Amino acid sequence: MVQAAPILPLTENCHHYTQLQDVPWDIQKYWKGRFKIFPNYNDGIHLTDDAWFGVTPEPVARRIAEDIWMPESTTIVDMFAGAGGNTIAFALTGYYSRVIGIERDADTLACAQENAQLSDVPDGVITWVHGDCFAVLKELLAEQTQAPAKDTIPSLNRPTTVLFASPPWGGISYSSQDVYDLSKMEPYNLQALHDACHPLPHALYLPRTSDLQQLADILPRKATANGSGTTAVGGQAEESEPLIKVVHYCMHGFSKALVAYYPAAEELLEVA
Repeated sequence: MVQAAPILPLTENCHHYTQLQDVPWDIQKYWKGRFKIFPNYNDGIHLTDDAWFGVTPEPVARRIAEDIWMPESTTIVDMFAGAGGNTIAFALTGYYSRVIGIERDADTLACAQENAQLSDVPDGVITWVHGDCFAVLKELLAEQTQAPAKDTIPSLNRPTTVLFASPPWGGISYSSQDVYDLSKMEPYNLQALHDACHPLPHALYLPRTSDLQQLADILPRKATANGSGTTAVGGQAEESEPLIKVVHYCMHGFSKALVAYYPAAEELLEVA
């Protein structure tokens, strides 16, 4: 069973920088935009140095939280919670009875918990989990044969759960690629992410130059009477599979990233 994380203490790796000269040179450009990331930064927002690279700016996180919601969804799982940007935005919508944020780095999770409190997220709205998101998700999706013990998290109800994943963008530099090859993304490529999330509806936060053909091809297609992925109706082609939605999220006229929204698999819709 998956254990809910306790409130973790801030450590020497959790920083609230107040002056530029204290900020490591490689994150100074991010610190200069700190109020775009967390408008309430001066309240005492903490991040590890690595977390600066991955935090979703607050206006983008808020818009994603609106776009990802579906009327049937009561639970959302943020698989890579990081310092809490997206998880906090999900919690503040009030749309979900369960918000689960998974983070494997203890220092980063301590920052996320602190930041949620500073962002006026009521106690108990977010369930934090310290662990590997793939292992945690697999366990949460497993059938539960006994009542959950104290401080453990009940299994997910698949038809009412949506997943969000903002993974690291390592590997070949996405900033130098006109079209980013998602099969080369490290440590988790597109296939690994999709396999982990399928068949639940899920949204993947990815580089703005991501290969759109790869995003489309990862969605399974079923054979039709003409042997292709489309059927002919009235002389026109009609898609036999649900389409994915890809949205670019921009600030000041520039795309920060894109999110690919994948629908639930057909077998899950049949259950619902």
